[in-house]
Amino acid sequence: MAVQYLLDDASHQIGLRLLPGDPGASVPVKDSPVDPLVHVFVRGEDRVGGFSNGRTMRGASPSLKFHAQHVTESAEAATVDTRLQSDSGYACNHLLSWRRGDEAVEVRTVFENTSGSPLTLEMVTSFSLGAMTPYAPGDTPGRLIAHRFRSGWSAEGRHDHLPVEALHLERSHSGAAAFSERFGQVGSMPVRGFFPFVAMEDAEEHVFWGAQLAWAGSWQMEIYRKYDDIALSGGLADREFGHWFKRIAPGERFEAPRAIMAVARGTIDHLCDRLTSVQKRAADSHVAMERDLPIVFNEWCTTWGKPDHEKILALADRLRGSDVKILVIDAGWYGDGNSHGEWLPCERRFPEGLAATARAIRDRGMIPGLWFEMETCTSASSCSLTDHLLQLDGLPITVGERRFWDMRQPWVQEHLAERVIGLLRDCGFGYLKVDYNDTLGIGCDGAESPGEGLRQQIEGVYAFFKRIHEALPDLIIENCSSGGHRLEPSMMALSAQASFSDAHENIEIPVIAANLHRLILPRQSQIWAVLRAQDDERRLVYSLAATLLGRMCLSGDLTELSRVQREMVDRACAFYTQAAPVIRDGFSLRLGPELLSFRHPQGWQAVLRTAGKRALVVFHAFAHPVPKEVEIDLPGAADWRIENVFGAGRARPTVCGGKLLCPLEGEFDAVAVLLETSR
Repeated sequence: MAVQYLLDDASHQIGLRLLPGDPGASVPVKDSPVDPLVHVFVRGEDRVGGFSNGRTMRGASPSLKFHAQHVTESAEAATVDTRLQSDSGYACNHLLSWRRGDEAVEVRTVFENTSGSPLTLEMVTSFSLGAMTPYAPGDTPGRLIAHRFRSGWSAEGRHDHLPVEALHLERSHSGAAAFSERFGQVGSMPVRGFFPFVAMEDAEEHVFWGAQLAWAGSWQMEIYRKYDDIALSGGLADREFGHWFKRIAPGERFEAPRAIMAVARGTIDHLCDRLTSVQKRAADSHVAMERDLPIVFNEWCTTWGKPDHEKILALADRLRGSDVKILVIDAGWYGDGNSHGEWLPCERRFPEGLAATARAIRDRGMIPGLWFEMETCTSASSCSLTDHLLQLDGLPITVGERRFWDMRQPWVQEHLAERVIGLLRDCGFGYLKVDYNDTLGIGCDGAESPGEGLRQQIEGVYAFFKRIHEALPDLIIENCSSGGHRLEPSMMALSAQASFSDAHENIEIPVIAANLHRLILPRQSQIWAVLRAQDDERRLVYSLAATLLGRMCLSGDLTELSRVQREMVDRACAFYTQAAPVIRDGFSLRLGPELLSFRHPQGWQAVLRTAGKRALVVFHAFAHPVPKEVEIDLPGAADWRIENVFGAGRARPTVCGGKLLCPLEGEFDAVAVLLETSR
């Protein structure tokens, strides 16, 4: 990957473009205006014309010009620090970094008030990437395709790809009009509506440019066009989009959320693999046993919020000696007058205390886990503590029954340290499931703007997660937010794994699980198989095979399964353990027709994941029409052979001439194949 800076000698504007392949390869610079490296809007500046006021805040700082650039290199990393200065009394540092092992670069943008008076910042980009496409002259009709990933509750990761013309981003005949597709989300659920991701494809060169934001609050992305080329940018949701502005004192600096950028030749899967490669370092930093991808059993779909000591003990007895290594007690362990937010164990359900239950789980060879939704509380549990809750317009923010602790306050941090960290430590839990089940909206009081209040709240959330890690370094943390509403890089870095979705028992589970290979590491994507006593063999295989698309998590009627059903579960666990190294370290391609409906999928899909000399292929058939056999190309010229198969059908997959042939035996069938080669 080549990182190139484009400097306009006349205007002193500097921009950035990324190219795939040999850094020495020559690609002509088109005769187009340079898209600036950083976009800011400072209150008092003139707004941009081109009929764009209210549609974009980009391009408002032409006085922010190139000043200097320094490169710092070592054997393990390199950083390019580009200094931009404005005559209006501010400057920016754009820091682009690469570390060995990464297949993408990270960008940090720092705004500095160099004047003698306060400034109000209303927009600053985390990244801006221009010069798309450099491979053809003119405005390249029909050639550029925009890629996004939409998301909803229990429907995460829908791939949205449209020609820029379909987004009405054709340039005007004279270049007088500026066009922007600005999208994102406002609130404290960062993966709501969209993932913080944007990409652009040159469909003739098969080159993809893309970026992810690492931020758990309000954010925005923009696809921008005024002349021939397209530019991408993103960062905090600005004043227009996210109710955000911030006063910057003289000499004060403000750093925008981190962005990850990459370019790749191939498919959208190749680009996404490069972007998610940056998350591997954080994933490696968690508890050592996580590298083995241990199997989890969560009792939520067993007790449905009514766990007690005897029910948990029965599960632990059944799981003793199995491949399951973690047993999680989900919501409902409090109660009988102890509300959500007070975090006091229910004495009726756990008469000997949670410590006795956790100890019983450990005695049976597993790590005990516990569910919390620590950032929220109910109206009942907080009615006398409104000074410690987030407020908007002087009133506590109340969403349904939920209110939100003000994570900026030292009192709240200490209160939660006692109730959450103290309970986990004193009871001997080794696993924490952190849930978060609603969004606080546009922001809160206590700062210059509601959006800045929200930004500070998110920083307080990060601080408490880090405090948990410092106090309990051996704790495994699961990131959950009504399933998948926090699947973005900053929260994934603070967590060992994440709940992929709340689609616990639905037929769309493999669809969502396959989508997420493009957005988070499969080694961190916890996928549920809810086991029911009435499940026939095909249904069990369909559910269990989906967990091979990430981290296996079991739930459901474990104590009621027949011997035959238990043997099927044991087979799936053994297959998963054998495939874990490929799940952890591989590269994924999604294969099969594009699915229109998640709830009523038709056809089939396969995910091919390769890691060195091994490969894992997971097939799922949906509703008719379903082919009798699926044929996929295996990578390279390797002499692949089948190592193991997990499925319900009698017909077995075969390898012939570099292709894997897999028979499908009707609707809602599933087959997983583990392959290896000596080459």
